Amino acid sequence: MDKFNPEIFTKVVKAGRRTYFFDVRPTKNTSELYITITEKKRNEVDIEKFKIFLYKEDFEKFLSALQESIQFAKNNEKKNSQSD
Repeated sequence: MDKFNPEIFTKVVKAGRRTYFFDVRPTKNTSELYITITEKKRNEVDIEKFKIFLYKEDFEKFLSALQESIQFAKNNEKKNSQSD
């Protein structure tokens, strides 16, 4: 938790050695909301952490690209597994 900009909503997704955090936070100056998506990945030595900041004006574009990418991966996974 960021003591200067605490999340007001959080969703955790555990996936093997990875954990994803979806946090909704207010901006410091305008109190508009934005989302941070954090991936924490454990390896033999330490924990790696990667973060994406997603602002309100980009929500729809990001969601559309994510949905399109997921659909593409699902469709092509079927095609690739059939050819093996």
